[in-house]
Amino acid sequence: MLAEVSALLAPIAAAIGYSSYKARQFEHAYPNIGELTDIGGYRMNAVHVPRPDAADLPPLVFIHGASGNLLDQIGAFREPLEGRAEMLFVDRPGHGYSERGGPENALPSGQADAIAKLMEKRGIEKAVIVGHSFGGAIAAAFGVRHPEKTAGLLFLAPASHPWPGGIDWYYHVATTPVIGWLFNHAVVVPLGLRRLERGTLNVFRPNPRPLDYVARTGPSLVLRPRAFYNNATDFKRLHEYLTANAPHYSEISAPSVIITGDQDEIVWEHLHSRGLARDISGSELVTVRGVGHKPDYLATDVAIAAMEKIAGQPRDLATIARKAEERLAGSSVDQTVGTVPPSIVYSAP
Repeated sequence: MLAEVSALLAPIAAAIGYSSYKARQFEHAYPNIGELTDIGGYRMNAVHVPRPDAADLPPLVFIHGASGNLLDQIGAFREPLEGRAEMLFVDRPGHGYSERGGPENALPSGQADAIAKLMEKRGIEKAVIVGHSFGGAIAAAFGVRHPEKTAGLLFLAPASHPWPGGIDWYYHVATTPVIGWLFNHAVVVPLGLRRLERGTLNVFRPNPRPLDYVARTGPSLVLRPRAFYNNATDFKRLHEYLTANAPHYSEISAPSVIITGDQDEIVWEHLHSRGLARDISGSELVTVRGVGHKPDYLATDVAIAAMEKIAGQPRDLATIARKAEERLAGSSVDQTVGTVPPSIVYSAP
């Protein structure tokens, strides 16, 4: 009997040991470049770029999507906005290197409140909140709950409304007591590494993925057991949360722009982006034809023009979007195999 139990437990122990080893490797490959700030019982991680003397934009706060971390939005926006604004790139609670905090942080409302506290700690009174994908739900919650801190809202391929259907099976498994712990500590890493390459390609589809995207943004960090559990918990709560809270979007009064691609197969443009444009009075919807789920990378110029418009500068976003479409049609971004091989990572908002 003892031999049979040992034979059963040995491969599980080996898988847990391998996953622990790989998690340390992920952190070595993508060390924390931010600063941890105590916001009341737990610490939020962020990269803070102080206000430059020649700033022509209000402070900007960037919120990454599901399965991501602050490196994703840094890769899209830090360099082109350098010298123009104070910037705060945030690891959402329980993601990247931020601590999770309490159970309220499994909801977009709790994460919005956490970001508001972090802004206070960093001396940012009011900012344009930029949210990509899942971060769009948090940006919307921020606009509803913290209007005094909201200079404007920029939604990039946002997840904002309840959708038909469910979520992928592994999110259910990951949050199941006992079995979920074993799954997260023994199965997620080997399974995720096999699917990471395809997943990052899918998140850009039908556009090519930038050559250095995987190397620069550290998507493998979400495969760490605790991060994967937090990500799965966020997903499980999202549909119910949006069903209850989407009706409150009509309370948003800040200037708002929604940028989406008409080929987004991850967060449907017709449901989410058009829904936000319908629900937020005075908002502007900009659809970039031929773009999938990553307008932050594929139409960065359109997003920056939207920030300028929110700040009061005259910008014809429709014309700028048409120029972006022409540029994309004539460009060839390298789409290659990444150095660290997510449908398991990027299969939903």
